[in-house]
Amino acid sequence: MYLSRVEIDRDNRYKTRDLTHLGAYHNWVEQSFPEEIENNQRGRHLWRIDRLNGKDYLLVLSADRPKLEQLEQYGVEGTALTKSYDTWLDHIEAGMVLRFRLTANPTHSIIEPNHPKGRVVPHVTIEQQKQWLADRALRAGFALVARADTPADETEKLAFDVVSHDWPTLHRRKGRSVRLSRVTFEGVLRVQDADTFKQTLTKGLGREKAFGMGLMTVIPTE
Repeated sequence: MYLSRVEIDRDNRYKTRDLTHLGAYHNWVEQSFPEEIENNQRGRHLWRIDRLNGKDYLLVLSADRPKLEQLEQYGVEGTALTKSYDTWLDHIEAGMVLRFRLTANPTHSIIEPNHPKGRVVPHVTIEQQKQWLADRALRAGFALVARADTPADETEKLAFDVVSHDWPTLHRRKGRSVRLSRVTFEGVLRVQDADTFKQTLTKGLGREKAFGMGLMTVIPTE
């Protein structure tokens, strides 16, 4: 596995004028793997957009190494880099306490007469979004760590927060804009099942993985 990053060239409007919807970012990521396109063997590429110190970055996790020239298509020249992710994955063990960042699309299904199998709708409140992650933690191989202080609300006892929520455009169709709910979580977790947790890191969590959702990254706590 490889983890790659490039700074998005927001100052170059000519360069980034096409980046008006998540589908365009998806195409950018896919075009960064020209050999897969040539061989008609598309791999799964998890990605997200991070904002750090006033700059936007495209972060990509992939089984194969991307072409840095393609990754800089909409990026600042010289900022694309990639490194092996396997060494870090091999280092992860049960019991480790890690800081995490996850961008996801928290949703649930509701049953309606016109949708007997359920209609997928986004969670819109912070409480619902945090509960969505809490409900999936153990199945994803980790436990959310409790805060030192423990308020009355159950999810508020856990050391994680929603740090951003927006509605980026997925694509434009016949004059209409289709939007997705995008939520970024940050906090602290403890690895419960190392093998399952590694699957979560490499395969993603939740829906809309092709469109910048589902990628969780972790770093050691200080």
